[in-house]
Amino acid sequence: MYPTNEKGALKALTGADAELAATAEALLWRTWCRSGDAEADRIFRASVDAMQKGKLDHAEQGFSRVIELMPGFAEGWNKRATVRFMRRNFAGSIADCQETLARNPNHFGAASGQGLCHMSLGEFREAAICFRRALEIHPHLHAVRHNLELALSQSSGNDGFLQ
Repeated sequence: MYPTNEKGALKALTGADAELAATAEALLWRTWCRSGDAEADRIFRASVDAMQKGKLDHAEQGFSRVIELMPGFAEGWNKRATVRFMRRNFAGSIADCQETLARNPNHFGAASGQGLCHMSLGEFREAAICFRRALEIHPHLHAVRHNLELALSQSSGNDGFLQ
């Protein structure tokens, strides 16, 4: 049975059925990308379009405006984190990932994105923690599992915590 709400979708992510998990993931992204405010959603969509076209300055400004309008809208923070990552502003991206996770602790994308930022900064222990968090929520993320393995292999402090 396919999930019909966020709670059901989150549960489906952790099940053994990869096809069901993929369907659940798509439902979550559709749910998470709606703020409930028409103006914020309009700016959000325009900013996603700008990001996809490589207009990163415009996209970052747009997502910042979405955050001003709807500070509780986690996906506004997450998309700005993505743009900041693309612009190599890793510290800014990490801060936005943390804001995303404060509003939506189940946001596997923000947890993974924060891990990528830490990897880019050579902070492998922190990256591994973030990748593990993402995999706890959504164990079917093969790229995140690969990134976790990379973080573990690059970590200079294999102290048992990371294993």
